[in-house]
Amino acid sequence: MDRMSTSARFRAARRGPRPSYNLARTETTGWPTGLTRPGGGYMFNATLGRSAALSTVRPCRALTFVTIAALFGMQPFLAAAQEATTGSGNQATNPETGVEATGADQTTGAEQQEPISAEAGGGARTGNWIDTWTASPQQDWGDDFFAAAGIPRSLRDQTIRQVARVSQGGDRIRIEFSNEYGEHPLVIGEAHVALAGEDGAIETGSSRALTFGGEPSIVVPPGAPVWSDPVDLAVEDLGSVAVSLYLPEVAPTTTWHNDARQTAYIGAGNVADDDAFEVTQTFPSRIWLSGIAIDASPETRSIVLFGDSITDGDGSTLDADNRYPDQLAERIIPTGAEVTILNEGISGARVLRDRMGENALARFDRDVLSHPGVDTVVLMMGINDIGWPDSALVPEGEPAPTAEQVIQGYQQLIDRAHAHDLRIIGATLTPFNNAFEGGPLEGYYNEEKEAKRQAVNEWIRTSGAFDGVIDFDKVVEDPQNPGRIQAQFDKGDHLHPNDAGYEAMAQSIDLGLLGVSQ
Repeated sequence: MDRMSTSARFRAARRGPRPSYNLARTETTGWPTGLTRPGGGYMFNATLGRSAALSTVRPCRALTFVTIAALFGMQPFLAAAQEATTGSGNQATNPETGVEATGADQTTGAEQQEPISAEAGGGARTGNWIDTWTASPQQDWGDDFFAAAGIPRSLRDQTIRQVARVSQGGDRIRIEFSNEYGEHPLVIGEAHVALAGEDGAIETGSSRALTFGGEPSIVVPPGAPVWSDPVDLAVEDLGSVAVSLYLPEVAPTTTWHNDARQTAYIGAGNVADDDAFEVTQTFPSRIWLSGIAIDASPETRSIVLFGDSITDGDGSTLDADNRYPDQLAERIIPTGAEVTILNEGISGARVLRDRMGENALARFDRDVLSHPGVDTVVLMMGINDIGWPDSALVPEGEPAPTAEQVIQGYQQLIDRAHAHDLRIIGATLTPFNNAFEGGPLEGYYNEEKEAKRQAVNEWIRTSGAFDGVIDFDKVVEDPQNPGRIQAQFDKGDHLHPNDAGYEAMAQSIDLGLLGVSQ
């Protein structure tokens, strides 16, 4: 059985059963001839401040909803919620939670209910919540790793403000926070979202207080994410929002996203609602912020870009939104296509092993399959599987995977994507000749590793296993020096592109391959 991370279980509970798609592929393009997306059904559990498909919830690190209720003294409220769901219709009881779902909450076969969201005060109305921005959570990699984290070990009586640019905008949004790798409950004292200004400031009059089940604060259990209640805030397509969190108690920063390419701002005390505040510290990483969703039209779908540092944008200009996924969104959104672009890259990510984030097979459910409305994933990962061995990045003696083993990992991801009716596009691995030459990561490249890259790329191009191919290798390779990245596209480490390289990558993609009319 596929491993599903804690965060994936909660996300799966939020969205309910996966939508069904008619994905009859054409022989010429491979694109679905018809695409229908019934709404996925879920119920909002106001008692716990999160959405839960009550008939399908699984235990998360031994913390079921009943256990969580017990931890916070909420048994009477949970009992009331249970009673409210058993009023009429056929009933099914989840054996792990003991919570009954009425016939209206259950799904069988292709039957699915419209999504339901709840506002503060218990009023419910339909909505179609689609993720429009994401940052894949990572675990603190520890003191024994080559690179220091570069963030404070914890925050206390401080505010953190983080800026994120959405792909598709909307009039109502929700914010996700993750404590996936936390060992202690995360106390969020107050949270706000606003339209982002300059240098950590927000636009005057745009701040909106976030609530969680109608309450202004929440305790996030270890291993769990939480979603805010919906809030009215008009955000333009490709618009930036600022999310501010006040942490009143000690909050270890064990769930984060390293290579944000975006400045985070720290201020003393509770300044979450201030237009601007005195900044005491900055760093280019994200902490706890993991998702933004919009109430979108029923036709809206998502494309996930699943990869490593080249998807994450290493080498792009800080605070400029020049990663290749950003520049792809800048091509797609103006076409009017009802599509969101989700960047699920992690710098240092590998297909087969953990370290700077979980391996691809382990996080595929959380970072790809759990997103409502996703129908396409672009996979670009594997260069770190090839380059890391025999460098300072891995423990001495860690075996190097073969090209065949990396390909086996791809095949697993392809099978799982197809099992969920997703199209999966393979992107070739870009040149890395003499990567990190003369630096502390000397050894990342050698000719044997280059032979592995060539073998993997040949399989991506010719196997027919993917539903399409994007040949990034040929886009940025120096035609006069095969195996090397063009100087005009090189960040300087001979591995990562710069802004111009990411622009060339984004411009090279045939939008028709992603189902977007040009």
